[in-house]
Amino acid sequence: MPSLRSRALSAALVATGRRRRFATAEAVRATVAQAARRPASHLPPRSLGRVAEVSRTFVGAWPVYDVSPLGEEPVARVLYVHGGAFINELVRPHWSLIRTLVTRARARVVVPAYVLAPRGTADRTVPVAADLLSGLIESGGAGGTVLLGDSAGAGMALAAAQRLRERTGAQPSRIVLISPWLDVSMSHPGQAEIEAADPVLARPGLAEAGRLYAGTLTADDPRVSPLHGSFAGLAPLTVFTGTRDVLTTDSRELLRRARAAGAEVEWHEEPGMPHGYPLLPVPEGRAARDRIVELVRATADEE
Repeated sequence: MPSLRSRALSAALVATGRRRRFATAEAVRATVAQAARRPASHLPPRSLGRVAEVSRTFVGAWPVYDVSPLGEEPVARVLYVHGGAFINELVRPHWSLIRTLVTRARARVVVPAYVLAPRGTADRTVPVAADLLSGLIESGGAGGTVLLGDSAGAGMALAAAQRLRERTGAQPSRIVLISPWLDVSMSHPGQAEIEAADPVLARPGLAEAGRLYAGTLTADDPRVSPLHGSFAGLAPLTVFTGTRDVLTTDSRELLRRARAAGAEVEWHEEPGMPHGYPLLPVPEGRAARDRIVELVRATADEE
């Protein structure tokens, strides 16, 4: 049974009409048009500078933030790829998770503010993300490297890991996926029933956002939808999903296909939880964040 706080939050999400952003293709196109007129900020909150050293560089057109513990050597490295249906910038819950990784896991967190769709399409973004992952793995320093992503960012992260495996065979210490979006076609037959209870997402808008991200590629291209890629030879996976998330079908398919390919999968499916629950201020979210911190700290002894 979901906690009282999480049930109240889900009810609030329904009441405030969060799903309207994805109710139709037109709603998504309106979001994209507004972002073109008035781009949202991806800057970290000023309060992050009180607990972390924050710097920014550019990789091509991508601003990339480097966030490390203030006055301490990091014990591990994290590449964090944020969600937002490929059309939204980093927002406060993302930065809150980054703060947790820096302060509690003592990790150096590299955070790309990647170019959003429709300018940023899978054929352009996935190779850059793979380059960032490769560079972080090879950068040296204490500990191992964790690849972490949520929602659309989790899909991009998994596609980057698959691409890096194909290039060099290299992998991070672990891949952590939060409510991953892994098939942009939104065609799984089980999604209709789940969608009725989802307080955040709806299929028509997601399908349009996925189309914009795919660009000239087909929806089943592994760069766009890594569920269609190979899971052999990947790092151990940890997956968080909730039963009130229309995208939980992607996570369940990942579990089936990855285990069939011999991949190691740590699985967390939380009853009654909505999309992205590990980022939410609810008991189930805190428990998920605790586990993510444990996973990052577990790489501290790796070289």
